[in-house]
Amino acid sequence: MARDPFGRQRIDPEEEFRRAVDSARRNAGRVARLIPAVIGLLVLLWLATGIYIVNPGEQGIVRHFGREIDRTSPGLRYHLPWPVQQVDVVNVEAVRRIEVGFRTQQGQPSRVPHESLMLTGDENIVDAQLIVQYRVGDPSQYLFRLRNPEETLTAATEVAIRSVVGNMTIDDVLTTGRAEAQDQTFKYLQGLMNDYQSGLLITDVRLLVVDPPDQVKDAFNEVVRAREDRERQQNEAQAYREDIVPKARGAAEQAVRAAEAYREERVLQAQGDVSKFLAVLEEYRKGREVTRERLYLETVERVLSNVRKVVVAGSVGERAMPFLPLTEITRSGTPPAQALPVPQIQPPAPGQPGPAPQSSQSNPPSQSRSVGAPTPTAAPRR
Repeated sequence: MARDPFGRQRIDPEEEFRRAVDSARRNAGRVARLIPAVIGLLVLLWLATGIYIVNPGEQGIVRHFGREIDRTSPGLRYHLPWPVQQVDVVNVEAVRRIEVGFRTQQGQPSRVPHESLMLTGDENIVDAQLIVQYRVGDPSQYLFRLRNPEETLTAATEVAIRSVVGNMTIDDVLTTGRAEAQDQTFKYLQGLMNDYQSGLLITDVRLLVVDPPDQVKDAFNEVVRAREDRERQQNEAQAYREDIVPKARGAAEQAVRAAEAYREERVLQAQGDVSKFLAVLEEYRKGREVTRERLYLETVERVLSNVRKVVVAGSVGERAMPFLPLTEITRSGTPPAQALPVPQIQPPAPGQPGPAPQSSQSNPPSQSRSVGAPTPTAAPRR
C-alpha cells in the first residue's frame, strides 16, 4: 500500500467505497427483518394515544375530524387517535369568577377606571366594582360558539351593569337600590349569555363597591348618614306609636265601659226611686193623714238617729244628775264636750200635760232631741 512523503499510509477512496458497499449488503437482511417490528410498535403507540380519563364533574366532547359526535361521562374512555378524533374535557361543576372594575394582583386589588366609572340616570358618576361567578352549563356551546368566553363575559357584564345603573338615580344606587341593581344585573347578564349561546350559567353577581367619585365622596356620605338617621327616627316613632296607641285605646275602652256602667247604675237607681215614689203615692192616695204622719216620723227618726246631744225639759233637768263620759274620753282621746245632766224622768200625773221642752243655747235645733216626753215611733209601713 502506498505511503505519502511523511510516511503515512494513503487512503484509497475507491477501496473505502467498496468496503462500505459490501458492509451494507451484509446488513441489509437484518434491517429488513427489523422494519416491521418498528412499524408495529409505532402503530401501537399511536393507538394508545386515544386513551383518556374524564374526572368527576367533567364532560368529554368527542370530535371526529372536527365535528362533535359524542359526549362522554366520567371514567376511563377511548377515542380514535389524532387526527381522526379529538376529545375536549370540560369541567362543568367548577364555579369560576371574573372581576369587573378592578383586578386582583398579588393579593392586592387595583382599580380599572375605564370599567368602573359609569353614569347614573340623573347624570351623576359612580364607581362600581363587582364580581361575577359562573360555571359551564353547555360544554359544546362553551367550546365552539365563542372564541374567548371569559373576555365575552367581562364585556357583557360591563354592558349589563352600565345599563342597570343608567336607569337608576345615584341616591337609589348608593342606598336602597343596591340590592335591586344586583338582581337586575344578574338577570340582564344571563339574558345576554343566553342570546350569545355561550353555554355559561351565571350563579352570582355581587356589587363590592358602589361609591361616588373621591372628590364628592364626603358629601354623599353625609347625605347617607342623614337618611339613616331619618330612617332610625321613623322606626323609633313607629315603635312608640305601636306602643302608645293600644294603651290609649284600652284606656278609652275602659272609660267608655265605666261610663256605661255608671249610666246603668244611675238609670236603675232612678227607676228604683220612681218605683218607690209611685208606691208612696199609691199609699198616700189611700190614706193621706196616715201616710203623711208615717213619712214625717221616718224622717225624724232618720235625722235624729245620729244626734249625740240631748235636750231635756227644765223641770226634768232640775232632777238630773251630772255625768262625765269617761268611756268616750278614753276611746277618742279628745276632751269631752260640756257635760250634760242625765235626766231623771218622772212620768206626768194623769190628766196633766207633760213639761214643755226647753232648748239648749249651745246646740242647734237640727242636732238635738228632747228628753222627758215620749219619743214618737214610726208607724208601721204597709
